[in-house]
Amino acid sequence: MKTIIRFSRLPLVAIAGLTLLVLAGCGPSSGPADSGKSASAAPASAQPATGRAVEITANDSMKFSLAEIRAKPGEALSVTLKNVGTMPKFSMGHNLVVLAAGLDPVTFVNDAAQAVKTDYVPAKYKTRILASTRLLGPGESDTVTFKAPGMPGHYAFVCSFPGHFQVGMKGELVVE
Repeated sequence: MKTIIRFSRLPLVAIAGLTLLVLAGCGPSSGPADSGKSASAAPASAQPATGRAVEITANDSMKFSLAEIRAKPGEALSVTLKNVGTMPKFSMGHNLVVLAAGLDPVTFVNDAAQAVKTDYVPAKYKTRILASTRLLGPGESDTVTFKAPGMPGHYAFVCSFPGHFQVGMKGELVVE
């Protein structure tokens, strides 16, 4: 008697699809990723009334275009994040979350991975976040306006979408 074992193709197709998705995220960027750049504290010639404008792009290579934002204590900033990638939001969404002093970025992003309903920004950290954009899909942008802390120091900013911080999607707000 011969026993025939039939395997469903669904798990194989799902694994192949996930593998392609991961590999696509590791591919070349659709735009420049100048992670070594910083935005200086020098006032822009056309500074908006709501604060000095800082523009940051995010891409499918999981990089911010700026690794550093420099500001003076108490300076008003209007930070615009634009997702210049092409991958769908559910697999490659981006946000920018500026953390208050003392909030460990690793702890924050680990907890954020469970906060799907709040764009990966856990409600329990609401009072420990200086600013946060919404989660952006390809071609979308969002602007947040806030004041830099009055105390000089280094304040982390991160993309809290699962896995992005761990591959380098982070930077610092340097207040001096």
